[in-house]
Amino acid sequence: MVNITINGQSIQAEAGQTVLQAAQAHGIEVPTLCYHKDLNPTGNCRMCIVEVKGGRFLQAACVTPVWEGMEIQTHSEKVTKDRKLTLELMLANHPQDCITCDVSGECELQDLAYEYKASAPEWGSKGTRYPVNSDPNPFIRVDMNRCILCRRCVSACAEIQVRDVWGVAKRGFDEIIVAGAGTTMLEARCESCGQCMAYCPTGALSNKMNYGTARAHQVTKVTTTCSYCGVGCQFDLLVKNKKVIGVQSNPNSPVNGMALCVKGRYGYDYIHHPERLTKPKVRRYLLEGKKKPVISEQWAVDSGQWDWVETEWDKALDIVADKLATTRKNYGADSIGVLTSAKCTNEENYLMNKLARQVIGTNNIDHCARL
Repeated sequence: MVNITINGQSIQAEAGQTVLQAAQAHGIEVPTLCYHKDLNPTGNCRMCIVEVKGGRFLQAACVTPVWEGMEIQTHSEKVTKDRKLTLELMLANHPQDCITCDVSGECELQDLAYEYKASAPEWGSKGTRYPVNSDPNPFIRVDMNRCILCRRCVSACAEIQVRDVWGVAKRGFDEIIVAGAGTTMLEARCESCGQCMAYCPTGALSNKMNYGTARAHQVTKVTTTCSYCGVGCQFDLLVKNKKVIGVQSNPNSPVNGMALCVKGRYGYDYIHHPERLTKPKVRRYLLEGKKKPVISEQWAVDSGQWDWVETEWDKALDIVADKLATTRKNYGADSIGVLTSAKCTNEENYLMNKLARQVIGTNNIDHCARL
């Protein structure tokens, strides 16, 4: 441990920690844009600058390690002035369209500009420099006019998804984030997982599927578990007017954190599909407590006895339990087989294994591991 002082408060920090990590560990707020706890720090945005006693320049807290006796000011007049200037330079290269921007209310740049009372400088804004919605990717909307060159998308793609789709091209005022060597995202081996979009602090990368459908304050977030495989990833469903309009990463998800695959993040439109079954269905003769028709299957169909009829879950489960009990009594437990699904969670499949072996008494259980 090393002894340091932040804003006059004496604290202990772990050797090897950065100033930002030490401050956050003790509840001291330091603004950031390019930094994210899941990614390696790069010190690009210069929003986390702090004043270190004895230093010639302001230091980026996210990449500056602590040392014994270090004295730090996080909100001195010099620091605050520099942060405001940094924000103004970002806004000079940023569209002034917060009123119509789809990420208004969730934009980290917008929040900091409001906090530091920063606006585009008097010499004006550069305006729109790049094509809007410039990539044909079916899920991710790209608008590099809103990019602040924080490189979070580059780090997320390289460090978490390990695809290296995004990179930096050109230098100086012409510097820009590009896919591959200036190709489309899909040509640059993009998996459309949306990691880059999830980590983007502005509207440079956003969800094309629900673009323009709702603002942050108009949606309700409901945490749920993905239904596509057994891993058990969690995320937040975005709900507006009782309809799911999108999926958002939940950083507190114990299994996956911010990470999601293309199906988990963008495959939610089945929820409101008109052909989706929302209630269990059983044969009419089972629902009415009659025996299976014995004349002929065609007669059963023609007479309506084999119609599928909607019912409640309790009724359907009662019918299944009764059939299982009757079959085991008449033919033995080995006559029963159980099939589980790769779309259930691992925990659910484990419970089905216990039900088959310990309750029903059969070892005839299988599981298709392919989606």
